[in-house]
Amino acid sequence: MSPRPFRKAGFRERSLRGGLGAGLLGAALLGAVSGLLPAPAAAVINGTTTRDPNGARSFVVRIESTEGEICSGTLIAPDLVLSAAHCVMRPAGYTVISVDRGFRQQRTSVIAATMHPDFVPGTTPEDQPGVDLALLKLERPLGNDYVPLDPRGAASISDGQPVDIAGFGVVAENRRNSARILRLAHLVSIGSLQVANRVTVVTDRRRMAETSGAGACLGDSGGPILTGGPGGYRIVGVVSWSSGALQQGARRTACGGFTAVTPVAEHAGWIAARSAELSRIQVGEALPRGGRSDWMARPGRR
Repeated sequence: MSPRPFRKAGFRERSLRGGLGAGLLGAALLGAVSGLLPAPAAAVINGTTTRDPNGARSFVVRIESTEGEICSGTLIAPDLVLSAAHCVMRPAGYTVISVDRGFRQQRTSVIAATMHPDFVPGTTPEDQPGVDLALLKLERPLGNDYVPLDPRGAASISDGQPVDIAGFGVVAENRRNSARILRLAHLVSIGSLQVANRVTVVTDRRRMAETSGAGACLGDSGGPILTGGPGGYRIVGVVSWSSGALQQGARRTACGGFTAVTPVAEHAGWIAARSAELSRIQVGEALPRGGRSDWMARPGRR
């Protein structure tokens, strides 16, 4: 097997962000694929769009920066979004775009962001240790059209467990204009991977990453990994990075193979504690216990 490139799943409109690394998933991870029965996959690559007003649009949001980057995130309170740390590691201006019940886009400024204190910025998954999680504080709560997901009590992701992925990313790396549309796909967990940090790996249930299939791509970073369904969704993970499939042609890709996920259950304590602190701050107030992993928007910036 030849090495597959990895990529963080966020992107800039004018240039792809982050470098490409190279590596192989270990034999233990690949061994986790054996014994899983293939099942049809609904086709963020090979994802389906939905017009269900009670579905994922009620809690999945898009994050855009003044530097042209796009990521995804999950509303976990009316004014709080859970996403990936690498999506907000630059002190730029950020806006959250949500979709109301009439499928109209609503823009809300981010006034503060906090990254997990163990997160260390890097260029590839191999040299980026720490926990790829962040919380974003909105300047005002979103309205009754939205139904935040509560990350407290999130279950661990079991090997072989079917999950859904949701995000606003592209359908292919060379189709950056296909972003900004919410798509969902069905995946399956195939085990954990220890690179510089520990992640859960999910992939297309039918292709098992042998050939390109459903999964995260550019713009899907920070989006949720879900169990349940409409009216009963539970967030169990946050998308961190993706890789290409085991079998690729001459055009190499960093999407369509494995999707690496930060498990929510393992970091529920930090999410709950930091969410409580963020929920208490108002526009213009200082972020509590600020440090290198936190930033505040300048007054009046939009």
